[in-house]
Amino acid sequence: MDSTFSPLPRALPGVSPITGPAIDLYEEGYDDPVYQAKARILNHAIQDIGMGRYQWYLFVVAGFGWFADSVWPLLSGLILAPVVNEFHFNGPFLSLASNVGLLVGAVFWGLGCDIWGRRWSFNITLFIAGLFGLAASGAPNFVALASLFAVVGVGVGGNMPVDSAVFLDFVPGSHQYLLTILSIWWCLGQLLSSLVAWPLIANYSCANASNCTKSDNMGWRYLLLTLGSITLFLWAIRFFVFTLLESPRFLSGIGRDADAVEVIHKLAEFNGHESSLTLEELEAPDRVAGTRSSSLERHKLLSKSSKYDPVHIKALFATPKMAWSTSLLIVIWGIIGLASTLYNNFLPYLLSSRGAVFGDGSLFITYRNQVILSVIGVPAALIAGWAVELPYIGRKGTLAIASGE
Repeated sequence: MDSTFSPLPRALPGVSPITGPAIDLYEEGYDDPVYQAKARILNHAIQDIGMGRYQWYLFVVAGFGWFADSVWPLLSGLILAPVVNEFHFNGPFLSLASNVGLLVGAVFWGLGCDIWGRRWSFNITLFIAGLFGLAASGAPNFVALASLFAVVGVGVGGNMPVDSAVFLDFVPGSHQYLLTILSIWWCLGQLLSSLVAWPLIANYSCANASNCTKSDNMGWRYLLLTLGSITLFLWAIRFFVFTLLESPRFLSGIGRDADAVEVIHKLAEFNGHESSLTLEELEAPDRVAGTRSSSLERHKLLSKSSKYDPVHIKALFATPKMAWSTSLLIVIWGIIGLASTLYNNFLPYLLSSRGAVFGDGSLFITYRNQVILSVIGVPAALIAGWAVELPYIGRKGTLAIASGE
């Protein structure tokens, strides 16, 4: 081998002429420089392949997870009024059950996809949401409904972190702005939920809590049946129609470099291209550092390296810039999560109560207004995807403007 060979690409093609080269948050050092070098090699290989059919298909099936992550938390608000009329409980407890499930799911699947891989998490989360969402339509009482919603939350909570990671693992750097546009699936989920809820809740619900029987209050059950069936249908497309390749970065991270190279070549073949990446090139950082990748347990679901370790968390704070960036994102996501939960879970109630003040608090008008608000959100995802590539605005500016609103 040429002694001047470098395991890292000299330059990453496809750098945006608008925003310029990205700032490396690990420029001051990383606790695993071998993995960092391999990740750059894999990123370069994916950039060479370019944006193709596989990534566009992935944009759709990954969007299903964002769709579910929008639909199911919103449903606890959409069905709140008729469910309270039938089961006579304190309304916020349904939202609490859903959010406890979301928290458990986000932590479990978020860490798990770095332990047993992306493919399992990618396929299982949507199935859990659809199956238990469907079961929730038959809940005989509040305890059963809240328990089933909590399990739905466990599935839904993993959709956004896992699907975002999967999408970014395969999209070339020149097209990663599409992650922002992926949120259009979130907006479409809200819109569809509101459109389906409008006629069902308005026409098949009790007017008040007095003498509210199951037979007179089937609207919320029909709504859960409909959206549960849609979620299971989307899962079936994911599982039976689309074949997800395992993340090459994940495979390389657990010592399966040969499998990572194989995935890159499968990706290139699917897109009608060829990749020049070789196993020797990907293993070059090991030789430079004097280490050796191990793949002795490659056929096991959980290898020796597949265990929870503080390194999973420490990597997010590996450098001062990375620690600052991670901390800011946690705070922003926390504030957005708080605002989104309060907005979505109690909006139908607020529309109904405020509508009554103005002379019409009927369910028909309440859910019509919900649809109008959902429509407004759809173009926002496209505008954000356009804004992140604008000079003087970019990702930080777009995030600041959206959060400030």
